[in-house]
Amino acid sequence: MSTDMTRWTVSVSRETDITVRSFLAQRGMKKGDLSRFIEESVRWRVFDRTMAEARSGFADMEPDALEDLIGEAVTATRATDRAS
Repeated sequence: MSTDMTRWTVSVSRETDITVRSFLAQRGMKKGDLSRFIEESVRWRVFDRTMAEARSGFADMEPDALEDLIGEAVTATRATDRAS
């Protein structure tokens, strides 16, 4: 986690609170680990949603055409990386 932190005030159901704290306790985590757990969870959720949106943008493409597009993007990225 970054040393430049922002404090959040969040509200969750009592059931969620107990579930998360029990989960952390079963794994030997302490109270301070809750912030790290929440940050990691939020990052994964944002990534998941971003990927779902990207996938839906290509949903109507034929698999072979999508494969070709990905191959072109990988080749271009590698060429850019090698050049720099």
